[in-house]
Amino acid sequence: MSIAYLAQPDQQQRLEWLDGGTLAILLDSEATDGQLTVGRFDVARGEAPPFHVHTREDEIFMLIKGTALLWVGDEEMELSEGGIVYLPRNIPHGYRITSDTADLLMIATPGGIEGMFRQAGHDRSTPRPPDFEISKAALAAAADAYGQVIVGPPR
Repeated sequence: MSIAYLAQPDQQQRLEWLDGGTLAILLDSEATDGQLTVGRFDVARGEAPPFHVHTREDEIFMLIKGTALLWVGDEEMELSEGGIVYLPRNIPHGYRITSDTADLLMIATPGGIEGMFRQAGHDRSTPRPPDFEISKAALAAAADAYGQVIVGPPR
């Protein structure tokens, strides 16, 4: 049974993610009884995950600040500030940030995808290993462990 959950900003886990960006885990599956994951990305121009498919969850992205190109299947579109997109599971997709910086809200349901980010990313509350990087192999292993399928390079 779910209960109300409150996490102030200083209680939210912050992970170093692709290209030096940050992902704040706002709500995880533990806090929501498995119902959803909510995260907020703070990223720079050029940040782009590999073209991928979610096999376990549906995903919603809202671009709070910035601009991006979005690929859904073979279709390319622009996502502008305030734009929102719903990405059902099993639909290949990817994006690339085109503004200097971007603030991106992600909601995934059911929850659990945060495990992938935690496995491949670096928790900023701990000292950063000098050789830390999210290699293609580390990202692929984390994606595989959490039901993501990488189907191509970033676009």
